[in-house]
Amino acid sequence: MELVKNEALNVLGLPLESCSLDPKTGFFRDGHCNTCEQDAGSHTVCAVMTQEFLEYSRFKGNDLSTARPEFGFPGLKSGDSWCLCASRWRQAFEDGMAPRIRIMATHIRALEIIDLETLKTHAEDLH
Repeated sequence: MELVKNEALNVLGLPLESCSLDPKTGFFRDGHCNTCEQDAGSHTVCAVMTQEFLEYSRFKGNDLSTARPEFGFPGLKSGDSWCLCASRWRQAFEDGMAPRIRIMATHIRALEIIDLETLKTHAEDLH
């Protein structure tokens, strides 16, 4: 089955910016938080990692800081940007642990799970 990317727009309706090429992120590992119907986790939020969030995520059962070379995953550190599952970001928000985001690199489909005003309050790239 061929994976067909959804239109590459961010939550503001503008062209989706790159989230991170080092480490290379995204469901498609193309550096963008692109998504498709097969992306069950909705890896659409470009989150900026903090040590606190990485510890929170590990506590919740998703260890993002340990490298998993067999999956091409380098492990994340504070300061890295990563396409996070929208539901995980929302859970962290509800628990008061949500990391900052790069809104220009957050895919429009994140709005299916998180409202725009909430995302804006955590955006580090809004002027």
